[in-house]
Amino acid sequence: MKTTIRKLQKRILGFLLIGCLSALIFSDTVFLMPVYAKEEPVTQEIVFTHDLHSHLESFSYKDEEELLSPIGGFARLKTFFDQEKEKAENTLILDAGDFSMGTLYQTAYETQASELRLLGLIGTDVTTLGNHEFDYRSEGLINMLDCAKASGDRLPLMTICNINRDNPTSEQKEVLDAFERFGMRDYVIIEKGGLRIAVIGVFGKESLSYAPTCVLSFDDPVEAVKKTVAEIENNEDADLIVCISHSGTSENPENSEDEILAKEVPQLDLIISGHSHTILDEPIVYGNTAVVSCGEYGVRAGKVILKQENKGTWSVEDYQLIKMDESIPEDTQALSAISQMGESINNNYLKQFGYTKDQILTTNSYEFDSVADVYDKNTESTLGNLLADSYIYTVEQADEFDGIPVDVAVVPSGIIRDSFYKGDITVSDVFNVFSLGIGKDKIAGYPLISVYLTGKELKTVAEIDASVSPIMSTARLYTSGLNYEFNTKRIILNKVTDCYLTDQSGDRKEIEDDRLYRVVVDLYSGQMLSAVTDISKGILKIVPKDKEGNLITNLEDCILYTNGHEIKNWTAVAKYMESFDNHEIPSYYQETHDRKIVRSDFRISDYFLHLNAISVILYVVVILILLLLGLVTRKMIKRIQRKRKK
Repeated sequence: MKTTIRKLQKRILGFLLIGCLSALIFSDTVFLMPVYAKEEPVTQEIVFTHDLHSHLESFSYKDEEELLSPIGGFARLKTFFDQEKEKAENTLILDAGDFSMGTLYQTAYETQASELRLLGLIGTDVTTLGNHEFDYRSEGLINMLDCAKASGDRLPLMTICNINRDNPTSEQKEVLDAFERFGMRDYVIIEKGGLRIAVIGVFGKESLSYAPTCVLSFDDPVEAVKKTVAEIENNEDADLIVCISHSGTSENPENSEDEILAKEVPQLDLIISGHSHTILDEPIVYGNTAVVSCGEYGVRAGKVILKQENKGTWSVEDYQLIKMDESIPEDTQALSAISQMGESINNNYLKQFGYTKDQILTTNSYEFDSVADVYDKNTESTLGNLLADSYIYTVEQADEFDGIPVDVAVVPSGIIRDSFYKGDITVSDVFNVFSLGIGKDKIAGYPLISVYLTGKELKTVAEIDASVSPIMSTARLYTSGLNYEFNTKRIILNKVTDCYLTDQSGDRKEIEDDRLYRVVVDLYSGQMLSAVTDISKGILKIVPKDKEGNLITNLEDCILYTNGHEIKNWTAVAKYMESFDNHEIPSYYQETHDRKIVRSDFRISDYFLHLNAISVILYVVVILILLLLGLVTRKMIKRIQRKRKK
């Protein structure tokens, strides 16, 4: 009896439990069940810049609609950065180098460290060095870093992972000691919103080739980043690894250093690519690594939001390039700091040249080629013509002019940083065009030098433009006094079909191969001649000489002077502009004048005329190969015929 009652009780209890569960499942009274909110994905916002080049102030910039409008500037960047940090407190702000050299503010690079201090003011967390941070040589870089540190201002952290510190020379040690004082590291760990983010800086191969005054040695970028990533993985509990690279991208896959880095180091979640001034409207993605780039001068800032995936990898959830235009107000604190830093420009720099920052030199009514045109097009340039002409004019008007006429002036695209727009052209505008470097006098601006080249070497100059510039855009050349014609369809290193000199009246003069000709160029371009020799594997070789034909061992001995001062390349342009009648740029510069004629047609004659040793050797090799193939074919035919007879 008791057993039967117990069974009945168990059945009743079972029915009650089933009923309760059913009520919970089908009832609208959801509050009886616990509710779990869906976990939000982990994201990280990163805002970035690169290649700011001393553009502290807002400036006029030719945009896609060919309109001039105030844009850029650190004051707008600060407003934008602050807005992003208000929306997401964990926003990380990074810069990929070349923050200096580009405007008159660089003239206080050593004494005020304006660019680095302003990066700190606007909120940049981490930066790295670009090739132009070495423009003022070792002493200038050391002074800048020490000045920034001594200011007591908030400064960004700094990282480069591929500095070679083995057996340093005394000068290298001085630079390395300055890095140590500043706090330079192979990588840094930044904590944002509970995430530990490793930031690695790296200095590219091309960057090093563009820094002739840099005394440091650097390890291979890819191998150094691999080694640093391994160190981070072994020693740090990092959630995210970001590389700020001053290496750049290129349309040529073999030269696209940051794309190579993305492929070779898949542990990197993001690469911010500086140096090449590239504007990437969409990230370049290899595996789980994204490469991003926002262009130069603070015209745009980049914004990327990364989302963490299940396996701990990250993907790009959102990517934008935000234009720093008038829709973004300028931060008053930044404006005040910039104004204070700029007060010394007139008294401490321009006064020695007899100029002031906003002094009007001339008026322009024409459309000059843009900087992009100067780099990308292989044709003659109205801007390049004016700049090259200014060299010859100013040198021959200088107080220390020795009376020997200048035969040729050469301006490579690599030193042209801005163009001239319609309206008044000020001293500041001219400086911005030639804003790089420093002279032997340790004063901002590359000086002009005078060297002598043989007629054969002048033809090599033309060949450099024709053959090397398509693979090295900074070697695109603009000349005064030297005219040439080339065909893009001809064999590389033998594309030039005609080369001659013109005098001031425009009359043609044939070039004598063994004669010495006087050539004027800026110091940096003279120092970069070795890069052309390296790229052409020694085939194209130019050796600067003095007027007696002796080899020059130190190009600084060839610097040109006026009134006891170095003739800076930018002051040459300023002096030339001051000479214009009615203070207007002549209509001559409204169009080109066949200084450079480029053809791409197919002409049989072009393949058998004007051959140099390279073409002759190549043709001989081709003929020998054809003869060899002919002999082999003939023997095979004879062998087949014998077999058939048998």
